[in-house]
Amino acid sequence: MKKIATIAALAATTALASGLPAAADYPDSPVQFIVPWPPGDFEDILTRMIAAKMQEKTGVAASVVNRPGGGDGPFPGALEVLDGPTDGSVVGSFVIGVPVVGPYIDIGIEEDSFTPVGIFLTYPFVLAASGDAPYSNMAELAAYAQDNDVVLGHFGAGLTPTKVSFAAAAKMGFEFADDSAFDLLDCNTLSAGDADVINTTLALIEPCLGDLNILGNIGSEPIAKLEGVQTIAAQSGVNDLELWNGLFVKKGTSQEVIDTIAEIAQEAMAS
Repeated sequence: MKKIATIAALAATTALASGLPAAADYPDSPVQFIVPWPPGDFEDILTRMIAAKMQEKTGVAASVVNRPGGGDGPFPGALEVLDGPTDGSVVGSFVIGVPVVGPYIDIGIEEDSFTPVGIFLTYPFVLAASGDAPYSNMAELAAYAQDNDVVLGHFGAGLTPTKVSFAAAAKMGFEFADDSAFDLLDCNTLSAGDADVINTTLALIEPCLGDLNILGNIGSEPIAKLEGVQTIAAQSGVNDLELWNGLFVKKGTSQEVIDTIAEIAQEAMAS
């Protein structure tokens, strides 16, 4: 989790850097932050920090509402924000897939449906397998998959980490035998045999990290704590990228409201 970089991103994405005044009368009613995933991952934890800071600073109730997509990824939660008002009372905490993929899958999200408040998190995303799997990197997985079925677990077929996994497989000359979408991909997913390989965040597998094989990470740089693990881009030749989570409001929300949310989020991330 790159906390310092995300604070800078918030300032750069909003008008706060220009010193515009925040909305004096916002919020005037309870605020809901919609997290389209189950509780417990980085975006949930940090969004709760932001909600708590908003309540502390304004005296108005602010809460996080988790809206897992049931295999449809973050999009049901995103549509809830899209169906909400433009007064800042409903704020989305979205992964990159919502604004980037959403407009192309015919669910009612357009390229300008949401206005960004700012990015507050870049993810340490990995491709992981059980420690007893006969592969510990992408080359070994590719060789194994030539003659054996490998099932991929992911957060949604249209999401960026899933597409990276499929693209890497194609580059390396293999296919996953099957794939399934999950709301939660953690230690239990692998131990129960629900999938052979999962793309998930480091936070969700932290409790069993020492018992897993981390095949690679999605990002432009290796993760420092994963000694010897290379990026999937370096191993496969796919383009590298960063996965992020940010705050979004419905198009039409005033800049003053956006500035207020951003200011509070910056303070929460700096604490």
